[in-house]
Amino acid sequence: MSSQDILKNASTLASYSVLLQVMFRVLTFLLNAFTLRFVSKELIGVVNVRLTLLYSTLVFLSREAFRRACLSGGSGTTHSWRQVINMLWLTLPLGVLWAALLVSVWLWLLEIPDPQTVPFYGSAVVLFALAGVQELLAEPLWVLAQTHMFVRLKVVAESLAMIAKCSITVVLIVFAREWGLYIFSAAHLVYTGFLVLCYAIYFIRFLGSEEAAKKSFPLQSFRDLLPHRTDGEPLVDWTLAQLTWSFFKQSFLKQILTEGERYVMTFLNVLNFGDQGIYDIVNNLGSMVARFIFLPIEESFYIFFAKVLERGRDIRSQKQEEVAIAAEVLECLLKLVLVIGLIITVFGYAYSHLALDIYGGSLLSTGAGPTLLRCYSCYVLLLAVNGITECFVFAAMSQKEVEKYNLVMLALSVSFLFLSYILTRWAGGVGFILANCLNMSLRILNSLLYIHHYFKFSRWKPLRGLLPSPLLLLALAVSAGFTAVSETVFCCDSGWLMRLVHIGVGAVCLLGVLVVVLLTETHLIQFVRTQLFPRWTKKH
Repeated sequence: MSSQDILKNASTLASYSVLLQVMFRVLTFLLNAFTLRFVSKELIGVVNVRLTLLYSTLVFLSREAFRRACLSGGSGTTHSWRQVINMLWLTLPLGVLWAALLVSVWLWLLEIPDPQTVPFYGSAVVLFALAGVQELLAEPLWVLAQTHMFVRLKVVAESLAMIAKCSITVVLIVFAREWGLYIFSAAHLVYTGFLVLCYAIYFIRFLGSEEAAKKSFPLQSFRDLLPHRTDGEPLVDWTLAQLTWSFFKQSFLKQILTEGERYVMTFLNVLNFGDQGIYDIVNNLGSMVARFIFLPIEESFYIFFAKVLERGRDIRSQKQEEVAIAAEVLECLLKLVLVIGLIITVFGYAYSHLALDIYGGSLLSTGAGPTLLRCYSCYVLLLAVNGITECFVFAAMSQKEVEKYNLVMLALSVSFLFLSYILTRWAGGVGFILANCLNMSLRILNSLLYIHHYFKFSRWKPLRGLLPSPLLLLALAVSAGFTAVSETVFCCDSGWLMRLVHIGVGAVCLLGVLVVVLLTETHLIQFVRTQLFPRWTKKH
């Protein structure tokens, strides 16, 4: 497959993933708004912080390293799919071990919620861990689907799973509210069960079919998806296993950085369960765009960079045509996420209070809620840039460089936990966001230094993507001033008419910014039209 074909498939995958994440976040957004009106903020805090942390920790530590290693192109080596499948099945016993360890910690070392306010905590811990192990059953199928760009499979599977989860949650909250944490445990088990079922049904129908033969699919029957030894070769590829171990140490540290505030809240008790619930709701609102736009782009283009670039090799010893494509894509992606991040930062400041008031009423719009969301709007800009820079860095690094970077991640993890504890004691929930901003800035700096060194002796300068046009910066500054004044004058205690005026001011300013983007960032617009939305371009 040529680099252009890989780019086309990665772009299509990113486009579908963005649409999928939009649907996910809208459903979750509506589900949380519904849930806020029926359950206590303490129960929301336990589900969204403690139990979700258990699940995400188990799944991430069990599979992330295997995913990154198996999706990598390798250093000029073609790995046997038989060995790759065998190694991917190791995620299951690893998941069982993590489940046993984490359940023990969650039940016997952490503070237990009041059973009157949050009933059935012990059972919920076990069921959330079971859901995580259940999801790992689909891991070999997920990697196969991602590698061969089965885009629609991911969209359909995760869509059906999310719809089923939301449906179960709504029905049980309305008709069996006294079940407490059993509601959310059952919904999560249904979600992971649907994921596994959809992937299994697809591959049962696909393997051995004419379509599989046309695509020269490496596996012939469903039995090939099960682990077994092939004569004449080891059970697993030890080069790939060593790379997986390197990524595992890195993923452990990355998980601390990604979920650091939840770990601090869970293990250090800096916020009570009610405050944890409020913080998590605001955090989810603030991260919606980051999750449904930036994360799918990062995941999809990691595959592109990993396949186009040769891991660990100097840029001068690689195919210059493919390096040129990678550099151009990196520059366009940096410019894209930078523009989106700047827009979110500018408009998020003036519309945080209104958004929280509409979403959750006085429960969210009073107190620290608006300040939290304003700070998060600034943090989104750093999230955007870091996602793309690390996406490239992780795809280009050699195994030795990955090992070296692990030490950097270790230092960042320790400093993050320390800063989170200190700043939260000083500024409450805002301290978490400030600590995240500081650590994210250091991660970006490290990645920028690597990228600069990588392209140092070439004619390509992809970091120019981080330089927006002066006219765009002016438009954003003017918009920030107008919307801030509008919030002071029209929002948010003078009725809906004044709120609509405030929204109208923001809409006009946003339109002006978008017009400036169209006029000044023509290369970026061309990239978005031809790569992220190629079908739309063909129709027009």
